[in-house]
Amino acid sequence: MPLALGKIERPSDSDDCEVGLSEGTTAMSPLARRQTNLTVPPMITIASIAPHVGEEVELKGWAYNFRSSGKIFFLQLRDGSGKVQVVYSKGEMDQVQWEALQSLRLESSVRVRGRVKQDDRSPTGFELEGMTFEMIQLAQEDYPIGKKDHGPDFLLDQRHLWLRAESQWAIQRVRNTIINATYAYFNENGFIKFDTPILTPTSCEGTTELFEMDYFGEGEDGGTKAYLAQSGQLYLEAGIMSFGRCFDFGPVFRAEKSKTRRHLTEFWMMDAEAAFVEHEGNMQIQEGLIVRIVKDVLEKNAYELKVLERDIEPLKKVQAPFVHLTHAQAVVALRALGSDIGERDDLGADDETLLTEQYDRPIFLEKYPAEVKAFYMKRDPREPDRVLNNDVLAPEGYGEIIGGSQREDDLSVIIERMREHHLPLEPFEWYLDLRRYGSVPHSGFGYGLERIVAWVCGLHHVRETIPFPRMMHRLNP
Repeated sequence: MPLALGKIERPSDSDDCEVGLSEGTTAMSPLARRQTNLTVPPMITIASIAPHVGEEVELKGWAYNFRSSGKIFFLQLRDGSGKVQVVYSKGEMDQVQWEALQSLRLESSVRVRGRVKQDDRSPTGFELEGMTFEMIQLAQEDYPIGKKDHGPDFLLDQRHLWLRAESQWAIQRVRNTIINATYAYFNENGFIKFDTPILTPTSCEGTTELFEMDYFGEGEDGGTKAYLAQSGQLYLEAGIMSFGRCFDFGPVFRAEKSKTRRHLTEFWMMDAEAAFVEHEGNMQIQEGLIVRIVKDVLEKNAYELKVLERDIEPLKKVQAPFVHLTHAQAVVALRALGSDIGERDDLGADDETLLTEQYDRPIFLEKYPAEVKAFYMKRDPREPDRVLNNDVLAPEGYGEIIGGSQREDDLSVIIERMREHHLPLEPFEWYLDLRRYGSVPHSGFGYGLERIVAWVCGLHHVRETIPFPRMMHRLNP
């Protein structure tokens, strides 16, 4: 049973902390004894505290931080939905309870009862006048993550605990908003969620960067190789011949030995495909999606962006229309900026960074040389040595966040392209059937969730954008 605390006269700003006495303890002030007989207040979350100003409420959470001035104890409580300060007064508490409160440790789980007070000094605008507390579990005293600076490797080793830090909490909440905005945008624009397989017999662009598995047997002579998917695109193309517009969203895997700040081994990707949509229409869909994502984050995650010290002025400029550059125009611009990029080269990360620093809006970079792009991209009828593709480059040096193209819908042409790329036809026969039976013009694109999260949150590296990052040398925890 929770032990009552004396009522205090000043409000509290923050957190959650409770201390319990051993069973049978009877030391209790008269005021505390009276309070235990009061009606039990409602259990709420910190995020829903605003309508309860002047009321007694109960919160459950964790002791995020605390300090004592000798007569006043300030507890920073977090419950997953937010943070609030709880203030306790020594003069209105039983001495045994006060001493127990002094033994509180970081990340102890607690139950708090108090009166909600409005306080403009608080980052959240409220604090709690502490009345009772109860310790749910007293944490061990050796909490690994202290207030001092820690290196990234140490923090990633402690990722299961580092996720509790306010900055990491903020990043994952922004990530959640981006996911929800994506679903909402597609639902409002005629797309259905279409789940594509993670285990595949081949890939969109060859198998050199895929994880290979020997599992699916074919008699006594061996098995059929399978791969962890890096994209659901080809399967989505089958889906649109039934539903018109489809998207998928899930984990994908890339075996490429890459150690850049933009790459993970396991990441989340959204792919979308649409029948009867050509190159220009494809870019309009992408533009609308990015504008919607940024708009929702600005509206729903103002506090989280403040926690991350994200300058939101650049995000406010993410409005249609985006900048449009052809690959040829980009090469000219990059050379003028000092790049040594060739006329037919793909852009590297440094080139993307350099180019995006010149604009305050995302860039559509379109019509790449055909030889540096995938077999399924349709050629530009005006320039047959280029394809009707686009990348979307995020501003502020963040680079590519979307890749898309109009797909080749002619059976004879796509067979020719596959042979040029030295791809065997047999594993793709089902895919070629889509061109044999009712082929239509169609387009699609995909985005890397972690890259968008990094850009919107203003992070240098994608490793903080996913709860448990998987990289070349990182598999734990």
